[in-house]
Amino acid sequence: MTQWEVVIGIETHAQLATVSKIFSGAATAFGAAPNTQACAVDLALPGVLPVLNKGAVECAIRFGLAVGADVAAKSIFARKNYFYPDLPKGYQISQYDLPVVVGGGIVIPVVDGEKTIRLTRAHLEEDAGKSLHEDFHGKTGIDLNRAGTPLLEIVSEPDLRSADEAVAYAKALHALVRWIGICDGNMQEGSFRCDANVSVRPKGQVEFGTRREIKNLNSFRFLKEAIEYEVRWQIETIEDGGRIQQATVLFDPDSGETRTMRAKEDAHDYRYFPDPDLLPVAISAEWIERVRGELPELPAEVRGRLMTEFGLSAYDATALTATQETANFFGAAVAGAGKANAKPCANWIMVDLAARLNKEGLDLSASPVSPQQLAGLVLRIGDSTISNAIGKKVFDALWNGEGASADDIIERQGLRQITDSGAIAALVDAVLAANAQNVAEFRAGKEKAFNALVGQVMKAAKGKANPQQVNDLLRQKLQG
Repeated sequence: MTQWEVVIGIETHAQLATVSKIFSGAATAFGAAPNTQACAVDLALPGVLPVLNKGAVECAIRFGLAVGADVAAKSIFARKNYFYPDLPKGYQISQYDLPVVVGGGIVIPVVDGEKTIRLTRAHLEEDAGKSLHEDFHGKTGIDLNRAGTPLLEIVSEPDLRSADEAVAYAKALHALVRWIGICDGNMQEGSFRCDANVSVRPKGQVEFGTRREIKNLNSFRFLKEAIEYEVRWQIETIEDGGRIQQATVLFDPDSGETRTMRAKEDAHDYRYFPDPDLLPVAISAEWIERVRGELPELPAEVRGRLMTEFGLSAYDATALTATQETANFFGAAVAGAGKANAKPCANWIMVDLAARLNKEGLDLSASPVSPQQLAGLVLRIGDSTISNAIGKKVFDALWNGEGASADDIIERQGLRQITDSGAIAALVDAVLAANAQNVAEFRAGKEKAFNALVGQVMKAAKGKANPQQVNDLLRQKLQG
């Protein structure tokens, strides 16, 4: 594949966090019984008229400001005409030539630093309903609860060059829309889904190859697998003398393959025209500035601050700003443990806490260990009250609710580290006397024998001896 270049652009549909739909007052809550949240407007009954949800427009403004885009003073809704059973009107209200957000960019991490993925546009539109094929025995059911749900469709330029870059972009975008509070990002419920436009071309060629669009990818893993399969398929097809036909395809997670759904339409096939029932959207400079003033500190700004203020690496800062919850947890932990303990706090959050949350299937908001408890644990390791190994036992106890604080658990379970040099020296002497063979092996040049002796001392101390003191005293006596 080295002689081929992959070109990817992504269209992302982010469901906006409004309580009602974009053109009606019907609820957007997930999980209701089929067709119980579809009102007369959503069903396109005769005589109904759409009324624009101001909250959806404000979400679009927030996004535009967050990505450094131009927020249009005037944008227009259009009718995108196509027939599908879950589209009651026979058209979708969307935006075409005058979208609400134009330009901007998303910064992603790459192997040699960072890369900015340009955005073409972000426009408001309504979602369609959902076709249900299971449990209908040869028939299809239609659930129109999603019809009219507000979406922001975010379209990237074809700047992505690998499946890994595509996933990095999707993750960065996912984190951002959650960070600024415009989308809950729940991919399982369809709140955040991606369409990937994939093509290949010989390296050095300027013209793009023929693209195929992979629809409705609702997990980062599926996005990566679908693109990787599609790239292999396109290259093999061309190298075997075939031609790529523009098409819309679906990814089958079970087979790991894409399959053609239909020939890909172009914009003119949808016969866009301005919706006569909706006035142009006017966004004043005052409205934009008010929204700008309400935006939280953005992930890129927080990353820079973590690196400058706490000396964290770019990797650590990126991990800690994956979500606003993680950044806030870190901030609260450092507030309790002190600036000097920023790196240990970061390590505990990114490694031990993250692993335990993942194992238990919990979100950070449901963590049994609070930032303040974690800070207390870091402080006790930092002042040598306990070792890092004992710290893991204390963490487990905090997780299981066995104490209110690290100090409480340390005292109740007698975990305080032995730092008295005389007590440690006595343990070392006893181990050396009982392990003559290991002593002889070490003096014969076998370093593994030293590790075995350290283990014996720590066992005798029930894990509570200061590891560094044990190492120093043991080596001193062996070499004396």
